[in-house]
Amino acid sequence: MDPKPDRIIQIPVTVQGGCASTKPSSGCGDSHGRKPGLPAHIQAKIQDHPCYSEEAHHHFARMHLAVAPACNIQCHYCNRKYDCSNESRPGVVSEVLKPAQAIHKALTVAASIPEMTVVGIAGPGDALANPTRTFATFRGIREQDPGIKLCLSTNGLALPQHVDELVALGVDHVTITINSIDPEIGARIHPWVLWERRRVFGREGARILISQQQKGLEMLVERGVLVKVNSVMIPGINDHHLKDVSRRVKEKGAFLHNVMPLISDPAHGTYFGLNGQRGPTEAELSALRDACEGDMNMMRHCRQCRADAVGMLGEDRGEAFSLARIDQDLPDYDAVRERRDQVQATIRERMAARKRQGGTVTSIPSAGSAAQPPARPVLMAVATKGGGLVNQHFGYAREFLIYKATPEGVRFEGHRRADLYCAGPEACNDRAQVLASTVRALEDCEVLLCARIGIEPWSVLEAAGIMPNGEHAMAPIEDAVMAVYREMMAAGRLDMAAEEATQCA
Repeated sequence: MDPKPDRIIQIPVTVQGGCASTKPSSGCGDSHGRKPGLPAHIQAKIQDHPCYSEEAHHHFARMHLAVAPACNIQCHYCNRKYDCSNESRPGVVSEVLKPAQAIHKALTVAASIPEMTVVGIAGPGDALANPTRTFATFRGIREQDPGIKLCLSTNGLALPQHVDELVALGVDHVTITINSIDPEIGARIHPWVLWERRRVFGREGARILISQQQKGLEMLVERGVLVKVNSVMIPGINDHHLKDVSRRVKEKGAFLHNVMPLISDPAHGTYFGLNGQRGPTEAELSALRDACEGDMNMMRHCRQCRADAVGMLGEDRGEAFSLARIDQDLPDYDAVRERRDQVQATIRERMAARKRQGGTVTSIPSAGSAAQPPARPVLMAVATKGGGLVNQHFGYAREFLIYKATPEGVRFEGHRRADLYCAGPEACNDRAQVLASTVRALEDCEVLLCARIGIEPWSVLEAAGIMPNGEHAMAPIEDAVMAVYREMMAAGRLDMAAEEATQCA
């Protein structure tokens, strides 16, 4: 029988660290993870963490170790699956590792991918529902290579009791998935939690989860740990409520808020997927992120990675590092560390040099003046292999980064997945279908920036109102986006008054 409604918990705000204490900043960094007034030690923590800095995600890699199979809550959007090499979403892995295997795999990847800076544990269950396995893995990596950042994702139910051990191990980046601060809403997302060796259902279970999440968040912030909050946007359930969540977690000192779209394909076997709960549209997701922006700096470059993802965000090299494929013997690890340190130092210097040179020219000072009429915003898609450059052939892109250009500057909006156009001769008959799918994915974009593009896709995209542009190959993405935006402005294509008149006609 459903118990009587619980009141919404109100937890006093006692922020002592994190972003909320870095006044006068109102957020937690600009699109590159930097903000005037942000303490130097925090900038140092995020400068090479691809999940905490948009700029870093162009240059540095991460890996997730799947050592935590058990979970202590049930989520209507989750179905933990194994041996699913073709699915890219949280909770999916190809193999669950024992701690010794995970440590060996982490060191092997560090030897093979010198850009890797972060090792995280994110499942496929919950890292802190498997504390023995999680902490044994972290300790082994810390002993072998203290230069690797350790990162953890959790639903937060067991977080308070493990904060001290996390801090002792040097885990200074923690992600908590918080989908509500109202037990009534929470019960519609999480039907039960496992608390004190029993399942607690409905609003009471949601109340316990929310209380533990808020307590754990406060404890981490008090100890100087950077906290990112993930929230799954579920239309009709918590979409409007997430603005309240964003305000609350900022008050508590969270560093970053990542609002992710619900993945609800029925083929995944989740409760929501099987019962027709839709995910948000791109427009709905963007509008919610914009609505939350004033209260909390928003993460827009999340890829909702697998629990065994390896490589740069936007790529997954995990299959190449399965236990069956990696060597049992490590190379000279002192040499590995030296090479990795050199590679990462070169990347940081390149990033710093760009900053010293003034970075990207991201505004048009005269916009909106008497000489220059107000200009409308433009969405542009970018094909990139990483490095923050327009450096990928259209045909080889599996995703496109989306940027919004306005007279005030360039902002990263997110990413759109795409099917591979150049998939080999055997896929020739599928190219028309792939192009049609890409056009649908990019239908609100006016420009597509890439290194190269063939005549056929160029013609199809142009006919759909998406202008391909290969003139800025190898240029920094934001420079290229703003350059094209200036060209459009000079050509009179951004006049808001003219655009409105055309639509009315």
